[in-house]
Amino acid sequence: MTSTHNENPTQDAAQSEMLFDGLTVLDVASFIAGPTAATIMGDFGARVIKIEPPEGDTFRASPDAAGNPPYQERYSWLVDNRNKRGIVLDLKQEAGHAALMRLATQADVFVTNYPFPVRERLGIEYEDVKAHNPTLIYASLTAYGETGPEARSTGFDSTALWARTGLMDMVRPFPEAPPARSLPGMGDHPTGVALFGAIAAALYRRERTGRGSYVSSSLMANGLWWNAFQAQAMLCGTEFERRPGREAATNALHNLYVAADGRWFHLVLIPEERRWPTFVQAIERPELAADPRFATASERHVNAKALIGILDQVFASKPWSAWKPIFESNVITYGLVGQLADIPGDEQMLASDAITPIDDERVKAKYLVNSPLWIADTPKRAPMAAPTLGEHTDEVLREMGFSAAEIRSLADSGV
Repeated sequence: MTSTHNENPTQDAAQSEMLFDGLTVLDVASFIAGPTAATIMGDFGARVIKIEPPEGDTFRASPDAAGNPPYQERYSWLVDNRNKRGIVLDLKQEAGHAALMRLATQADVFVTNYPFPVRERLGIEYEDVKAHNPTLIYASLTAYGETGPEARSTGFDSTALWARTGLMDMVRPFPEAPPARSLPGMGDHPTGVALFGAIAAALYRRERTGRGSYVSSSLMANGLWWNAFQAQAMLCGTEFERRPGREAATNALHNLYVAADGRWFHLVLIPEERRWPTFVQAIERPELAADPRFATASERHVNAKALIGILDQVFASKPWSAWKPIFESNVITYGLVGQLADIPGDEQMLASDAITPIDDERVKAKYLVNSPLWIADTPKRAPMAAPTLGEHTDEVLREMGFSAAEIRSLADSGV
């Protein structure tokens, strides 16, 4: 069987029915984790309506934040809100709330990550929305879960996912190093995929039963899932120690090394006993196989520091361009430590559709980071620009049955 998902990654929806054709999704969320669940649904053909307050989603300004590269292209907004149509509604006003509930009567999915106190104030809790549409799938994304003493607390992926769950503490270059900071959105995007999975499961259930659902995921739960190996050990009564520095790693054959040109790579020799003879031949150090310090896996682990020192010298003798074909011809698993500058020219990322073309004159970029799942014989929508603030307000409201007079009234009242 041959995979077909990337034969024509930008196939037009008209050529083949898309998975979520006919579904309407209300994205009543902000920043990243909640909205990306709606983004994936839009990739597969859903009609996604992004609803923002009059001042806009604060996430629009993320390229202006300290530490982020400033650029005229709103790159973060583009990747997380493509293929959506945007409208503005002031939910603090009664008429704005009523308009949203009217939209909800015609929607299939309602996504929000607003904190619970905000949902209460705006009247968009599950029971509020369910009263207008019992078959709706209400998708809730929180920092710390739906129940418990911190359910109403705010959080970001850096705090609730990365810091809270032990990841920040355990991922250090050496035990004495400070905790490792996360990158912007690093945990939000996978968490959005988890929420999407819950939505898809609920839609399947609705097909079978006709009933709507309340589904949820949280940043903290996803962080624990990321860190499940270590977390479960602790739950079983066994505690992992922080990993030693690279030079003192316990396994020299599952470690980081640097080539002569300064490119780092991760060497992973698994299964070790079977791959060791091939490895020493490949690196032109066959005498290591006869060295009693490295005769067995257990001896190599005991003497890992000495073996790391030897391999440091070996790998420093050639540039990465020389080591790569040696590893590949000998089926030695490696991972080049990628740099951002590598991504635009990464042939595998392009060929596998992990980076997908975007052909929209409003967008300067030629490629877009794709959502990380595909379904054979089911096309994804060709990506289009993310909406400007309120860009489709009149258009969407007309489609949803609002009269011209009603739309004028909402505009005149500032809703």
